[in-house]
Amino acid sequence: MNSPLRVVSIGGGTGLSSLLNGLKTHVRPHGDFPGVDITAIVAVSDDGGSSGRLRREFDVLPPGDIRNCMVALSEDGALLSRLFQYRFAAGHGLKGHSFGNLFLTALTDITGDFPEAVLRSCEVLNIAGRIFPATAANVTLEAVLEGGRVVSGESRISRSKRRIREIRMKPADARPLKEALDAIARADLITLGPGSLFTSVIPNLLVKGIPKAICKSPALKAYFVNLMSQPGETTNFRASDHVEAIRVHAKDRLLDCAVVSTTRISPALRRKYAEQDAAPIEIDTDRLHEMGLGIIEADLLQKGGKVRHNPEAIGAVIVKLAKHGRARRSALRE
Repeated sequence: MNSPLRVVSIGGGTGLSSLLNGLKTHVRPHGDFPGVDITAIVAVSDDGGSSGRLRREFDVLPPGDIRNCMVALSEDGALLSRLFQYRFAAGHGLKGHSFGNLFLTALTDITGDFPEAVLRSCEVLNIAGRIFPATAANVTLEAVLEGGRVVSGESRISRSKRRIREIRMKPADARPLKEALDAIARADLITLGPGSLFTSVIPNLLVKGIPKAICKSPALKAYFVNLMSQPGETTNFRASDHVEAIRVHAKDRLLDCAVVSTTRISPALRRKYAEQDAAPIEIDTDRLHEMGLGIIEADLLQKGGKVRHNPEAIGAVIVKLAKHGRARRSALRE
């Protein structure tokens, strides 16, 4: 009971790295607080930008989301983190690549194993936690859109303007890392999101064995509901629609609670996002309760010209939930 609170955060994209950035401030124990042990499980289906180019040219897993998570958890937030995020603005073959992506690709070639390269990179950055790819398999996403059209590849799925009916993964039998399953089994709290529902969160649940491991874990399971819809992907989605999509793809109820923001988004920001066909997610509380979920409300909006989650506020909510998860685990053992 005095060991650090064990949190496993599952997702991808900027949503997961933002969450980890807020959570890492709670790693160190102080007073009666035991600190937090962090494990991130990251989707590896990206096929766009620098990650996509490296994937095609070197047959490696996409390093971008994992690089962002490493930087978010880095204890050295200054020079080394800036170096890993440095993006080449010119140079034949280099333009558009980030140094961290190239570093991970080179280390994969040296070690012969992408998860091993991630482990060694985390040691270099001295990160406050552990990071695992959701699978070591070279996977591709496939979406079935409204009307039956099938789109292959995460970048093409993200650009699609039609509603998504289903997300599939090829190969369908991609397996998770044993270390990731072990972390899930030992967790006090498992979080999903925030982040792109169909291209950052759900892909992790398509890896064979991960949904089952989450269901078997005695941990509290929380979904951080996005603040805004994404054009095409989640247009007109309410909070309950996000939860339902997770349940359908995981083939299980999976979640215990939904974390939602109570902060009002200004009319100016609403108009700005409306120009991009994005709108605030409706929190349909009654439907969430009908689905058997607890609802955790908090002021989660970061101040500024963009609608983003506040990392510090997310970190504080996660610590409270992890304490509840620890108490629940203890009660189950008695």
